[in-house]
Amino acid sequence: MKVYVYTLGCRVNQCESEAVAKAFLDAGHEVSGEAAGAALVIVNTCTVTGKAEQKARRMIRLFEKQCPVLVTGCYAQVSPSEIRDLGEKVYVLPLSRKQELLGLPQFLGRSADLTLEQALTEFCAAKQSTGGVFDYAASGFSYHTRSYLKVQDGCDNDCAFCRVHIARGKSSFLDKRTAVERALEIQANGYHEIVLTGVNLTMYDHEGRGLGGLLESLLAAVGPDMRFRLSSLEPDHIDDFLLKQLEDPRMQPYFHIPIQSASDRVIKRINRKYDSKHLDYVVSALRQIKQDPFLACDIITGLPSEEDHDFEITRAFIEEKGFAHVHVFPFSPRPDTPLYKARDRVPESVRDQRALVLRNLSERLNTIYLERQVGRENEVILETRKAGRWEGLSGNYMRLLISDAAPFLSPGDLLRVVVTGPDTARVL
Repeated sequence: MKVYVYTLGCRVNQCESEAVAKAFLDAGHEVSGEAAGAALVIVNTCTVTGKAEQKARRMIRLFEKQCPVLVTGCYAQVSPSEIRDLGEKVYVLPLSRKQELLGLPQFLGRSADLTLEQALTEFCAAKQSTGGVFDYAASGFSYHTRSYLKVQDGCDNDCAFCRVHIARGKSSFLDKRTAVERALEIQANGYHEIVLTGVNLTMYDHEGRGLGGLLESLLAAVGPDMRFRLSSLEPDHIDDFLLKQLEDPRMQPYFHIPIQSASDRVIKRINRKYDSKHLDYVVSALRQIKQDPFLACDIITGLPSEEDHDFEITRAFIEEKGFAHVHVFPFSPRPDTPLYKARDRVPESVRDQRALVLRNLSERLNTIYLERQVGRENEVILETRKAGRWEGLSGNYMRLLISDAAPFLSPGDLLRVVVTGPDTARVL
């Protein structure tokens, strides 16, 4: 059977989708890179914003025109009935049961006397296993050249705008020994980069040695040709010990920080667990650790109570710190969150204008950053070959076309290059 796994949202979702795809491959099914011709589409959803849910609904309706669609993820956890109503061939497995998808290929094999629709109905109606959120342990990847290792899930924070912690629950983490074993298995399968993922990655074992302790163990276990990248770093649990581990050259100079706002007044209003002084400490420390790292951040414009001077504080902070990319989210009130019915909402026109200002700023800062890299050496992991040239991803998250890389190389290989333009490089 041909299966297509469509993923929305964070790298945790991407990691989990890869594990589901691997389960189907291991059972002898075909995993497709597109929906065309698929007998089953699995949609892994997100609930961060209203637009994420809107896109999920649109794609589910589109896929359902051609085949059964099984929907899971955060949106499926909080609004299962809304999703079921999208079509007769739409089936829902909430996030709390998502790990059961790893057993779906075997279940379908035992249900050969049923139609696919009958089998999916039966599968979703009865709990199939007692697995946990860290059962996703793919050592091979269908949709990515780089590997993903999920080490954390859930969040103990209760940010006033966020619905994800409602869907995902309290923070939990993969034990360190298992994380190392999985990293070594990924390395043995020929991968050269592991992206560590989590809903709130810096909350890993935060009452013990934290994420820094995990990195210390991973770096001691793997070889010199294994790179590590962190999917996202919430500021509140970044400490000196974690920063020390990031000095290792195998830790890639790319850091994505969900800031949301740099105004202390707004930070307090949305119940974030840090202040602007800590943000300054984090960004300054990351710049000291790595030479000109790629710094990205999330910003929500138009948060309740955000006034012009609050927005200006945030805009100035982004420009002063030289972020290379800003992922801008206009505030989207989420059901069941404290800010859903906030009375001090910012007009949508103001919210959207602020978003436009930051997107324009992001483009300008990104251009400045990329131009600054020209002439510098870098290490690229090869991803695809197009029109006779390899495209790869550098340690600092530049997508580069390499003019003279040998055609016999393979996706996932590491290559030393010198950057010749904002999106080009040549082999050293």
